Amino acid sequence: MNPRPLLSPLASAVLVLSTFAQSVSVRLAPTFAKEVAKEPLTGRVLLLLSRTERFEPGENGTPIFGVDVRDLAPGDAATVDASALGHPMRSLSDIPAGDYHAQAWLHVYTTFQRADGHTVELPMDRGEGQSWRRAPGNLFSKPSLIRLDPAKDEPIELLLDQIVPPIDPPADTEWVKHVRIESELLSAFWGRPMTLGATVLLPRGFDDEPERRYPVVYLQGHFSARPPMGFGSPHDRGFGDYWKSDAAPRVLLVTFQHATPYYDDSYGVNSANMGPWGDALVRELIPAVEARFRAIGEPHARTLTGGSTGGWIAVAMQVFYPDVFGGCWSLFPDQLDFRSYQVVNLLEDENAYFLEHEWSRVPRPGMRDTSGNVLYTMEQENLYEEVIGTRCRSGGQWAAWNAVFAPVAEDGYPAPLWDPITGVIDHDVALRARDAFDLRHVLERDWATLGPDLVGKLHVYVGRMDNYYLEGGVYRLEEFLESTTAPYYAGEFGYGPRDGHGWSPFEENELLETMARHMERGADGG
Repeated sequence: MNPRPLLSPLASAVLVLSTFAQSVSVRLAPTFAKEVAKEPLTGRVLLLLSRTERFEPGENGTPIFGVDVRDLAPGDAATVDASALGHPMRSLSDIPAGDYHAQAWLHVYTTFQRADGHTVELPMDRGEGQSWRRAPGNLFSKPSLIRLDPAKDEPIELLLDQIVPPIDPPADTEWVKHVRIESELLSAFWGRPMTLGATVLLPRGFDDEPERRYPVVYLQGHFSARPPMGFGSPHDRGFGDYWKSDAAPRVLLVTFQHATPYYDDSYGVNSANMGPWGDALVRELIPAVEARFRAIGEPHARTLTGGSTGGWIAVAMQVFYPDVFGGCWSLFPDQLDFRSYQVVNLLEDENAYFLEHEWSRVPRPGMRDTSGNVLYTMEQENLYEEVIGTRCRSGGQWAAWNAVFAPVAEDGYPAPLWDPITGVIDHDVALRARDAFDLRHVLERDWATLGPDLVGKLHVYVGRMDNYYLEGGVYRLEEFLESTTAPYYAGEFGYGPRDGHGWSPFEENELLETMARHMERGADGG
């Protein structure tokens, strides 16, 4: 879908399409607009083509093509030609002659001089949660109807005269408060100021009892500055009324805003490519939140929950900070065992995109519906991300996992877990990723030291027909934890028989009440 026309016009860049050479040139105008930059721009040029007036890039979406540009000064040009990677059409030369709607974008990168000695160029999050179509300062052109004819050598110009505006920070209300801090740990790693945020939903009576202290439920998930649980939003289906009633537990609900230069959240861990996000959350942001909003501030009074990415974060933060949190309730989490990296065994398979046979190769699925129909493949999803940004700079899911889990390559970017074009797995990189972030492996390896702090704290739930095949990692984690002794883990696993991504065994506010009771028992020493 096209962006809303809320963007200010500027003469900032020109995209020239040469149909004879099947190429696209992006040329900056003689002067930058002040709103964009006063210096040359580095980033990713993206060209979208559509047979309709709607641009819907994605795994099965409209064609998109991309090239990197560095220090693109006024008057310079960058060319997208037949050699540029595209999706779902691999090359502009695969586009037949005809009339198309066209739009060009420039996704702007920031240069980081990191503390590890590497200089990298990445899309700094600008309050949008790592979305190239919403990132303030990005340039784009108005959609134009063009005619492609390989028999003619007539350039077609698309003027990048629009800019995505800044995003206003959310306002506090009586119930919802926002916290933002500059992180010393992250700023030191990235070589520039880096911030963390939190959104806090206050319980009823918070202002009436200034001496009362509260337990905290930390809700993990993708980037969002919206109120926790949708409180007071147009999509609030009764939670607001419940929260204000006597039936709701009197706890603080807290979400994090921790978008990184690679993704819309940090996955809540310390990572070679990302930096010390886990420590920044635990040692800097959580203390700031708990001091301001009168939290109890003890491990028994902190619980974690979340789904999908948030489900993985909940388990990871509980495992890596076992003496900080009192329990996690993880829903349909990302891969907890790298032998079930969705449908890929990262440690044994040779190719992430195909099952290889002597005379054939079968594409691996990336997503299914709960009837088993494949909606797109691993190759489709990964190639789309590679078009949006090379070297794990797409802001997409597979790039994010690679950036979090893998070691740093010689050029300062994440070492690829597999070749992004062919899918061939690098098992040395995979083993190093496993040793650091395969949570089942970490727990099994370190159970003697971790186990005593995790008894009764791990609760994991998933549908057996998860749309992203995430049930495999849950099965493997349960298999290990059920075998534990000295101590036995004493947690819980649950499965929805024919349920997909998003399934939970809890009805309405039952999970929240379950966590509140758990924290009450912890306060009593139970």
